[in-house]
Amino acid sequence: MKVTKLITLIVDGKELQMEEGVVLLKACLDNGIYIPNLCYLEGMERPAASCRLCFVEIDGRPAPVPACTVKTEEGLAVRTDTEEVRRLQRSALQLLLSVHQVECAHCPANKKCALQDMAKFLKIGLKPKHLPQHLKDIEIVDEHPLITYYPNRCVLCGRCLHVCQNKNGQAFLTLARRGLETVISFFGQEKRGWDQCLDCRACVEICPVSALMLKEE
Repeated sequence: MKVTKLITLIVDGKELQMEEGVVLLKACLDNGIYIPNLCYLEGMERPAASCRLCFVEIDGRPAPVPACTVKTEEGLAVRTDTEEVRRLQRSALQLLLSVHQVECAHCPANKKCALQDMAKFLKIGLKPKHLPQHLKDIEIVDEHPLITYYPNRCVLCGRCLHVCQNKNGQAFLTLARRGLETVISFFGQEKRGWDQCLDCRACVEICPVSALMLKEE
């Protein structure tokens, strides 16, 4: 039987008791301390920390670090609401929004969108005025018989790849192209059959911005 060791850490000046070795981001969220995040999902062994949103400051470390890459330990002193942390989070979100097609009124994710929630929390507009917008030429990818992909909604969080891998033993999705042109791509499905996607739908359900949508039956 696994023995749970409780430790005490300090987050924003408050003492919290929790299990040792838990991902710091999860520990904070579970205790009602919101930290903006996109790419982390519970159970990830090696979080990619690709969204660069969940920064926190930790005593003894020279610079802010992604909370998804830190495990809880005794005496850890964490600050989630410093000027530098907020500056980094706002910059990361503004960069994401500069390559995101902001059409909230026509988007299925409206009112339940991770980007809307974070923009409200960080007090920034959904259309950064100081950054040029860069949208991909292809607005809709319709090659999959069950799923429609909207590249200009996609925030490349990687959640869909992670859940597909976990549920099917290997991901039927991958990242294609480079830089600002990076997109999610379907591959190898014809050989494996589409029935797995019909029964699964995990990638559609986990997408925080409705970039993956089931086609109407």
